[in-house]
Amino acid sequence: MDNFPKVLCGWSWEENKLFELALAVVDEQRPDRWEAVAAMVGGQKSEEDVQNHYDILLEDLQFIESGKLDHKLGEECWTDEDNKLLVRLDIN
Repeated sequence: MDNFPKVLCGWSWEENKLFELALAVVDEQRPDRWEAVAAMVGGQKSEEDVQNHYDILLEDLQFIESGKLDHKLGEECWTDEDNKLLVRLDIN
């Protein structure tokens, strides 16, 4: 979890959403899975980037499920742009 803020800041909100969608539609058994996921994220991330991001996601999920989540994680890289994207999402 020491890399959490660094990893979070290296990915935009939109890239994370595209990443999540790509994971949902690209078969885990597909031989070129990480290449396909990287392409769906928009081409700015390498196969290695998306695979590392996935590994960190798994670590995060295990940490959350452990009940030890610090709600202040990632605060230092939340930007005004992130806030604007959240407002644009309009989930009401």
